[in-house]
Amino acid sequence: MTRQPPSAYRANVGLMLIAADRRIFVGQRVRQLDAWQMPQGGIDRGETPLEAAGRELWEEVGTTKALLLRESREWITYDVPEEQRPSYWKGRWRGQAQKWFALAFTGGDSDIDLDAHDREFASWRWVSEPELLSLIVPFKRPVYEAVLMEFADLIE
Repeated sequence: MTRQPPSAYRANVGLMLIAADRRIFVGQRVRQLDAWQMPQGGIDRGETPLEAAGRELWEEVGTTKALLLRESREWITYDVPEEQRPSYWKGRWRGQAQKWFALAFTGGDSDIDLDAHDREFASWRWVSEPELLSLIVPFKRPVYEAVLMEFADLIE
């Protein structure tokens, strides 16, 4: 297991939140309505990936009703197209390296509150694996394929 992400990539976590019926939580980005994704976010200084995952679950989904099922074995990287890289990165990274966490959602739909923190998703829904892949922006699709493969036994 690789302990640190590659240096050219921003350390990040991704969350596969799985409902009881094995569908996956996906959110529609506020500033990019044609883009859907599973929750993800940066790892703050002094924070472990698992701590970041818990924080991001609260900030992006507005819930803590989830149980950890598994952490990805390796960091999964992707390059962000240069024209889409955030200005606050200041050229430090070419993409993100993510530790992914599979989480079993233990609440009900009413336990999801996109306004619990600064809203990052305009809307959300539960989707099947094929639908998830059809919604994801092309440059992130290989990451999602890798995550789906790694956690396949949890969503079958």
